[in-house]
Amino acid sequence: MQRLPYKLGVDIGGTFTDTVLINEATGEIHIDKVLTTPDDPSRAVITLVHRISDRLNISAGNIGSIIHGTTLVTNAIIERKGAKTGLITTRGFRDILEIGREMRYDIYDLFARMPKPLVPRYLCMVVDERIGPDGNVIKAIDESEVKTVVQRLLDQEVEAMAVSLLHSFRNPRHEQLIQKLIHQINPNMVVSLSSEVVPEIREYERTSTTVANSYVRPLMQHYLKRLTDALQELGFRGMLFMMLSDGGITTAETAAKFPIRIIESGPAGGAIAAQQYGELTGQNDLISFDMGGTTAKICIIEDGQPMKAKDFEAARVYRFKKGSGIPLKVPVIELIEIGAGGGSIAKVNNMGLLVVGPESSGADPGPACYGRGGKDPAVTDADLILGYLDPNYFLGGEMRLDIEAAQEAIMETVGNPMGLPLQEAAWGIHEMVNENMADSAKAYAMEKGIDLMKRAMVVLGGAGPVHAYGIALKLKINKIICPPRAGVLSALGFLAAPASFELSRSYVTVLDGLDIDLVNTIYREMEAEGTRTLEKVGVLPKDISFSRIVGARYLGQGYEIEIPVPGGELKSESIESLRQSFNKQYQRIYNRLNEGMEIEFIDWRVLASGPKPVLNLGGNLSYGSQENAAHKGYRDIFFPETGGYTRASVYDRYGLEVGAVITGPAVVEEKESTLVIGPHGRAEVDAWGNIIVTIDSVKH
Repeated sequence: MQRLPYKLGVDIGGTFTDTVLINEATGEIHIDKVLTTPDDPSRAVITLVHRISDRLNISAGNIGSIIHGTTLVTNAIIERKGAKTGLITTRGFRDILEIGREMRYDIYDLFARMPKPLVPRYLCMVVDERIGPDGNVIKAIDESEVKTVVQRLLDQEVEAMAVSLLHSFRNPRHEQLIQKLIHQINPNMVVSLSSEVVPEIREYERTSTTVANSYVRPLMQHYLKRLTDALQELGFRGMLFMMLSDGGITTAETAAKFPIRIIESGPAGGAIAAQQYGELTGQNDLISFDMGGTTAKICIIEDGQPMKAKDFEAARVYRFKKGSGIPLKVPVIELIEIGAGGGSIAKVNNMGLLVVGPESSGADPGPACYGRGGKDPAVTDADLILGYLDPNYFLGGEMRLDIEAAQEAIMETVGNPMGLPLQEAAWGIHEMVNENMADSAKAYAMEKGIDLMKRAMVVLGGAGPVHAYGIALKLKINKIICPPRAGVLSALGFLAAPASFELSRSYVTVLDGLDIDLVNTIYREMEAEGTRTLEKVGVLPKDISFSRIVGARYLGQGYEIEIPVPGGELKSESIESLRQSFNKQYQRIYNRLNEGMEIEFIDWRVLASGPKPVLNLGGNLSYGSQENAAHKGYRDIFFPETGGYTRASVYDRYGLEVGAVITGPAVVEEKESTLVIGPHGRAEVDAWGNIIVTIDSVKH
């Protein structure tokens, strides 16, 4: 059989695992999804590869590459299911994980709980060494002391070690020596060095990130080996890539060494996909709304690029309170994550008020309507009662929903305790979720100085199209873009992501004292390392591009803003260019300048990127020739604007032609998701198969 240029994107979510297979030569796209297998996530992946192979009559050997995103890393940290990890640090810093920043995330909560460190104090060891902030050795390291410390950790049966020494980002020599001595004693021990994981200032965040990396490394290495072995048994001989949290891809080997870099890999794929469809429709400023089975994610896309951050918090004690989680210094696409997915559980709290999430029923047992033993009412149960979902067409009919079980769960847990009839209880759940998501989006946009009303909303995820209309009304957004295959768009986003890797180094200096030669050396070293990393992915050096940024602030400030750094060799005249770039960015953000104050530079970064894949997203849409052929009938659907249940048209998305017009109220069904169009909505199918919904009642 002739080898075809197939690429497979795989997204493991909390409830469903999605796949998208694309033939790069023809643009042909095939999709599928199954329930996630929490006990062994690789099982769902193998099941989907089997199903696609059987349906298309191709072998795994026809797949040239698999690009994979997973929630395994973040789940391991949240559930505390990582490896038993030991920490080696500089004498005097044993309690760095306990002390943190000595800040309370809520100064008015007398009982505020801080996140529990991943390494308990008895596994935190110190060595008597010291490197200064300039990188010079103040106190040399004692090898015999290191061996004693390592043996003490081995006696405690640790499975991984993290090494984070003071100022190692300027001189990694002591950390490297400790790693060498560890491997002399135990060659198989997993070791993470802070000088490799995150060579930047801020000791607490650097140590926390390095510890988290070691904590999940054995789990990730075991998972990737299990997945690789299973794929090879199927005949797969291509390359396995992993999605990075900042929207790039890297090799499985790099992901196994730095698994903390893929902590937000799944949601990143959704943002990349939204960006792609924004380009197709000529929309550079967007809001991406991705609602799956466990969480909902909102991302701002500015000038055609998802907004990014260099910090992230995992395992928050309170999901929506910044500072209540474990800080990680990793590059990520900036997302607002809300505990509101199709599986989010509804209940009545001690004050008699309705709350929804963040607890989720997940894939097992799932919402009550899944018929898998779940008794708690979830958002999907409410959507089913409200008529938004067809119980006989969930997953294209592969999975029948139990409407009686949904009714019983909602009434027992919400309706009866609150004295509400079924439809009001279901609407309360649906509305509560929409309100939570809209409020979070408003607060985030306000912090960034962004007007959401001027943006279109790209919706994706299995539940995203169901809730998009209601959220758009609350945000006063009058245009919704619902791409084809919206329910698996994160997996499709993996296939649209370029190979990339971000590197950083700390060099703290004021602008007027900047050592240009040192900065040039730093960038040459980082770009060489980035080139080596991308070559492993198969990118030719001539096709690699670099973008540079530096974190800068006024001397004495605590946090930085990011400004671009020119490419190539910097010269003395570059100093004035950096000053102007800082002034321009600071003025844009804060609408003021502090004239006369010195400017300080902190972290120097470079993003190495390969060519962006070109996808034929209009291929294999299988649309019919006329709107009437797509009309499946009618269904009673609940809309508060009409005072209750209203007769709405039901359409088969696969039968809609390009240019077809739909007037709400209506629903458009495809296998992976259902788009709800309210009474004030009007939809049209564009040349790319997107359903563009315009809401007439939204006034700016």
